[in-house]
Amino acid sequence: MFLKATVALGAILMMAGSALAAEPIEGTWKRSNGTVIKYAAAGSGKFCGTVLNGEYKGQSIGCMSGSGKSYKGQVNKLDEGKTYSGNASVNGNSMKLAGCVAMVLCKSETLTRQ
Repeated sequence: MFLKATVALGAILMMAGSALAAEPIEGTWKRSNGTVIKYAAAGSGKFCGTVLNGEYKGQSIGCMSGSGKSYKGQVNKLDEGKTYSGNASVNGNSMKLAGCVAMVLCKSETLTRQ
């Protein structure tokens, strides 16, 4: 009985540890236009976003590196077919995603965690 309880407790702690180890950018995010994007670990400290619905379903919106609340990388503007320098900042269930040309001309939007 004690052994079963110990094994069960260990399994619960391992699952909790995995959830706690996830970076804040990882997960599913919704744009104001209804597009849903999933950011997932892609190795080498990168987190890549994939569109889950709509016209661009299955396409990458780019990859970011970083940890905690701040990430930098590239953002693909799928409707333009262009790639921009980008950054993301995560604050709870909100992520501000920005893409910039020459770090001067920037566009940003806020996504909501789903």
